[in-house]
Amino acid sequence: MLKELFTKSKKKKYATIPSESAKQDVPEGIMSKCPDCKKIMYTKELIKNNKVCLHCLYHYPMNSFERIDSFLDENSFEEINSGMISENPLNFPDYLEKLEKDKEKTNLNEAVVTGIGTVGGFKTVVAIMDSTFRMGSMGSVVGEKITRAIEKADELSVPFIIFTASGGARMQEGVLSLMQMAKTSVALKRFSDHGGLIISIMTHPTTGGVSASFASLGDYNFAEPGALIGFAGRRIIEQTIREELPEDFQTAEFLLKHGQLDAVISRLELREKMINLLEIHQPGGVLQW
Repeated sequence: MLKELFTKSKKKKYATIPSESAKQDVPEGIMSKCPDCKKIMYTKELIKNNKVCLHCLYHYPMNSFERIDSFLDENSFEEINSGMISENPLNFPDYLEKLEKDKEKTNLNEAVVTGIGTVGGFKTVVAIMDSTFRMGSMGSVVGEKITRAIEKADELSVPFIIFTASGGARMQEGVLSLMQMAKTSVALKRFSDHGGLIISIMTHPTTGGVSASFASLGDYNFAEPGALIGFAGRRIIEQTIREELPEDFQTAEFLLKHGQLDAVISRLELREKMINLLEIHQPGGVLQW
């Protein structure tokens, strides 16, 4: 029995290179390769780590459902205005068909999910943009849902937290999408005038009309590491000013260095820090950053 046991171990020791057939038997999606450091890790471990690379801390994109699970208290989220859907006011070719495809692919009706939940026991209204739906572009429904979420926070006298991720205004809705910049900004101003707390957390990417409106209007403006944040594209700016821009231009770290953000916070620390921030806005609260 002992001889047989050691023989088996010896065989296992030298079986280090899997055959081609064995490689094909590995289920798809079981491993993930980091697009930044190129190292490979188990997908389960990556998800357990809030989709942050275990080696270089690269932040993978998160959809709205993943964000809810990782940030809010378990089973505390109650969605609002989930039934709102976009129409085609300008009769843009194939727009409705593209919306239907995104609905099927993402199980969402639009590029933002809004609702009421708790973070560390503190009641908040949250809006979470989702780049998997039309690249998180802002049309009439996205603007309306965010505005109603702000108004709900005002009605309940609770903080408003928004996670932004967007390619900008939705071109298929033309000027109607641009109008959402003003509408959401006015709603935030009213909420702020009533003493409301606004926390904006910019994720990759936050660009165009979204970055130039509600994303940048928080009492606190935060971002995840490496997030692309800006209005116009790099190439357009370089052609306009006829200068080469810094390599890290429009990254979260660049904006922090130039005073446009309050902090760049890893997703692994975000929930804890936001709980502390909500706590200091209670009577007698103390910041423990």
